[in-house]
Amino acid sequence: MFEPRVALASLSGQSDADWARAAEAYAGAAFLGGIALDAPTRAAARDLVTRDRTEFLPDDPVAFVDDQLSRLDDAPIRAGFNVRTTATGPLREAASVCADHGAVVEVNAHCRQDEMCAAGAGETLLRDRDRLCSYVEAAASTGATVSVKVRTEVPGVDLPGLAAAVEATGADAVHVDAMDSEGVIGEVAAATDAFVIANNGVRDAATVAEYLSYGADAVSVGRPSDDPRVLRRVRAATDDWFASAAGPADGAPAER
Repeated sequence: MFEPRVALASLSGQSDADWARAAEAYAGAAFLGGIALDAPTRAAARDLVTRDRTEFLPDDPVAFVDDQLSRLDDAPIRAGFNVRTTATGPLREAASVCADHGAVVEVNAHCRQDEMCAAGAGETLLRDRDRLCSYVEAAASTGATVSVKVRTEVPGVDLPGLAAAVEATGADAVHVDAMDSEGVIGEVAAATDAFVIANNGVRDAATVAEYLSYGADAVSVGRPSDDPRVLRRVRAATDDWFASAAGPADGAPAER
């Protein structure tokens, strides 16, 4: 899906094309966003801003996706866009734009902010498998490469089963925020042939090795994604892992 096997994870209101460009020497992919696409999620995003959280709130979110991806068309990094929505129409529009740019559209089933969950987006989708799968199917119908961003430690959610379900409806990747349950990465990797990206606390060779040994295909860096020192360490460790015969032998496949 991308090389090197390091991604930059979206940070709402911060992850734009300039952010991706600043780290393009270290990563193979950059997920911009998140961006709220429809009226309920945009209202939630405005509420988040009132309590000092950063959000992208352009007048036309789909045009914003197009503009930001256009700025990365000649970049040596695969772009993606993390999107939040409660409706398939705006999702299809954004996914079509991503497809036109060869970018990944990432369905956000991850955000746990109360306002976004009350709108019916983000983490609530983990408990509504049918609706999440319908979103994945809608995005995939445009020809876009589809990722789903999820998190562990949500009570009552069978994440490996969910990963298999979204793959069956068109997801090419599952981007997993492992929280404090790193071993779930192995369960997800065993349940799906989708490309598994492991996120949370990726900082150095030790954290890279832990996730890749569980079977992740790549790792992603969140908050330190603007720190070249962290990115340099993660890039070197990931390159070394996949170049080493010892890495895949310990359980992380060189290719899926």
